[in-house]
Amino acid sequence: MSGAKMKVGFVGLGAMGAPMARHLLAAGHELAVWARRPQSVEPLAQAGAAVCATPAELAARSDVVISIVTASADVEALAFGPQGLAAGFRPGAVHVDMSTIAPATARELAARYAKQGVGWVDAPVSGGSQGALDASLAIMAGGEEVTLQAVMPLLQAMGKRIVHIGPAGAGQVAKACNQMIMVSVIQACAEAMHLAAAHGLDLATVRHALAGGSAGSRVLDVMGERMVKRDFVPGIEARLHHKDFGILMSDASHLGVPLPVAAQVWQQLNAVMASGWAHEDTSVLLRVLEQAGGCETGA
Repeated sequence: MSGAKMKVGFVGLGAMGAPMARHLLAAGHELAVWARRPQSVEPLAQAGAAVCATPAELAARSDVVISIVTASADVEALAFGPQGLAAGFRPGAVHVDMSTIAPATARELAARYAKQGVGWVDAPVSGGSQGALDASLAIMAGGEEVTLQAVMPLLQAMGKRIVHIGPAGAGQVAKACNQMIMVSVIQACAEAMHLAAAHGLDLATVRHALAGGSAGSRVLDVMGERMVKRDFVPGIEARLHHKDFGILMSDASHLGVPLPVAAQVWQQLNAVMASGWAHEDTSVLLRVLEQAGGCETGA
């Protein structure tokens, strides 16, 4: 498959998946799609993608199927549920899952696929919807080297930095580490903005000053600005980061690995969910602090 135009299936046409699928079309690959909601496939169908009635039908016509859906259970159902991908795959095909799921789930699916001669790559991404639009995603891959190389042209159409982390599930471990660092920094930004507001300072000025020093980061640039503007329209919905932290904290518990900072951030994400802000941007962590302190930052 490597180096040639491929027959590619795609599942998960949301804010990230839709532009990722478009990049595959633009690269000249033969694209087919499946979605639970017919309206999701219409723009890609108009752009030239074939539409399949079931995941099994999608797999039967594809060399590689790429998925980016929400949770472990969604990927399991897509792969091995009724009319799932496994029912249609031919030996030698590959499932590339770019969702963020539990490492144990990735390992289990890889083992089940191997029994029927189907390859697996877990390739979760970082970069958000803008990275998907720009084809600049960071891709963390787990799986066999030969399988990864076979699908590398597809990954290169969607991302800039593609790193083979290790065997199946390793990509998901790296993604958990990524989320742990990123969301912990979002929480730190929220605390910084909250403290600055308590002193009566202009938050935009504080953020500008911090961005020029050692605290400067992409998270401060993007999320800090959202906090300054109180723009909580989601780039990434907080519920997804809450799901990701559930995965990493479950792993930490199973392995006996202490993650004290992550555990505190998880409680803040729990507070976001309890407050009804699941569908807000994760920068809404600022409001959790305000709620606890009884005041609104910048008010």
